[in-house]
Amino acid sequence: MLVLLPPSEGKAEGGDGDPLEMGTLSLPGLEGARRRVLEELVTLCGADEEKAREVLGLSEGLRGEVAKNARLHTAPARPAGEIYTGVLYDALGPATLSPAARRRADRSLLIFSGLWGAVGINDRIPSYRCSGNVRLPGLGALGAHWREPLAAVLPEAAGTGLVLDLRSAAYAQMWKPGGEPAERTVSVRVLHSRTVDGVEKRSVVSHFNKATKGRIVRALLEDGADPGTPEALAGTLRDLGYVVEQPAETKKGKPRTLDVVVSEL
Repeated sequence: MLVLLPPSEGKAEGGDGDPLEMGTLSLPGLEGARRRVLEELVTLCGADEEKAREVLGLSEGLRGEVAKNARLHTAPARPAGEIYTGVLYDALGPATLSPAARRRADRSLLIFSGLWGAVGINDRIPSYRCSGNVRLPGLGALGAHWREPLAAVLPEAAGTGLVLDLRSAAYAQMWKPGGEPAERTVSVRVLHSRTVDGVEKRSVVSHFNKATKGRIVRALLEDGADPGTPEALAGTLRDLGYVVEQPAETKKGKPRTLDVVVSEL
């Protein structure tokens, strides 16, 4: 099973490690596309702070992120699972996984990124700021920049197993599985259930969504489950204690969706 994750806007600092070694990253077929984004981002942030802040959509309080990007060639790097922070990664807790679950995470997790395309959770990267919906002056929209390179490498990475797609919208546009791989792809929608005046109400709430997805990935890694179909995944999640509903059958050649219903965080 291949699990596709979004990054987090917030990121930990790189610490005191060695700088990035581009050739060590997962999916080596992306190296050329990675270098183009990296050079464009470093040049932009080193030349014009105000323009860079505008392009990256950064508030005044995040001005320091521009200088951070300008130093990416020499900045210290750490495993991606330590760099990405936020609700999903707090719930996933990569550092506290059991040894067996960590090995599964290394094999099965890919984190999408506006800068790197996609990286493995143990790939060493520096802290940076560049979301997937950014439009760089020399490259254009990053979502479009990554479509062809990712389409060339991800079918092989997915193999013949299930693809669990937990990406947010900005990163889902970077690669859309089609054909037979799409039929092995399933996304999860998290619904918050609450009772109002005796009537159940359901809604999508960002915090519940991110935290629940992190917990789901952690539970699957610790359990060692490797479901091969959306139906098998639904059964595995129910065995792990989740309330799962399967919407109506999706059209042939399209990904499936599972609803996970939660009542409390």
